[in-house]
Amino acid sequence: MLCFLDESGDHLLSMDPNYPIFVLAAVLVERKYYCSVIVPELKQLKHQLFGTDQIVFHTADITRNRKGFERLKDANFREKFYKKLNEAMRKWDYSVIAVVVDKQRHKQAYGDAALDPYNLSLALVAERLVFESDARGVKAKMVAESRGSHLDIRLKRAWEAIKETGTYYVQGKRFREKVADFAFCNKKDNVAGLQLADLVATPIGRWYLGKSLKEDWYIVESKFRGGPNGYLGRGLIVLPTRLNYSS
Repeated sequence: MLCFLDESGDHLLSMDPNYPIFVLAAVLVERKYYCSVIVPELKQLKHQLFGTDQIVFHTADITRNRKGFERLKDANFREKFYKKLNEAMRKWDYSVIAVVVDKQRHKQAYGDAALDPYNLSLALVAERLVFESDARGVKAKMVAESRGSHLDIRLKRAWEAIKETGTYYVQGKRFREKVADFAFCNKKDNVAGLQLADLVATPIGRWYLGKSLKEDWYIVESKFRGGPNGYLGRGLIVLPTRLNYSS
C-alpha cells in the first residue's frame, strides 16, 4: 500500500490570519491499482484537457491560473476542467486520512511545549496507517513532497524518532514492521499520488474554516477512512481535541 502526503498551510506556529491552520492529508491506495488505474488515467485526463501529461496539478497554480493553467481564466473551460477532475477523484479507489491543526488553539493549549504541527500530524497519520495496514494485511510505503533539504531532514528525523520510540498508541516496533519506507519526491517529478494528496488537502482546510463548500469537499468526505462511528478520529482528526482518537 502507498501513502502519499501533502500539506495545506504553513507548518510553523506563526499565524496567518487568513489561514491560521495546518492540514496534513494522506492518500492511501493499493500499489497495483495506483499503477494500473490512477497513474494512466491522470495522464489521460491531462492530455484531454491540456494536450500534455507534463503539467503538474497543484492547487495554488490552479486557483491562480498560472504555470500551464492559464486557460482556466475561460469560464467554460474552467467548468469542464472541474467536472472532469471531480469525476476522476470520485471514481478512483483510495482512502484519506487527514489532520487539521488549529495553530492558535494549539499554541494556547500547550504554550512553549506546543509540538511542530507537521511532526504532530505525521505521528497521527502514521498511527492510522499502521491500523489500516494491519486491517489489510499489507506493508505501506510513505511518500512526502520534498519541502527543501533542511525541512526534509527535520521530517526524516521526526519519522526516525517515531519508529524508534513509537507513539501513545503504537509501539515503535509496529511502525518498523508495517511501514517499509519513507521517501521524498519533488513536485516537478509529476507524481500522481502527491498531486491527488494536494487536491485533497485544500477542501479540508476550507471545511474547517467554514468557507463555502464545493463538490471536492463532498468527494473527499466520502473517501475518509471510517469506522462504525463515522470518520472523525479515524479518517479526520482535528486538533486540539478532547476526543479519544485511538483507532
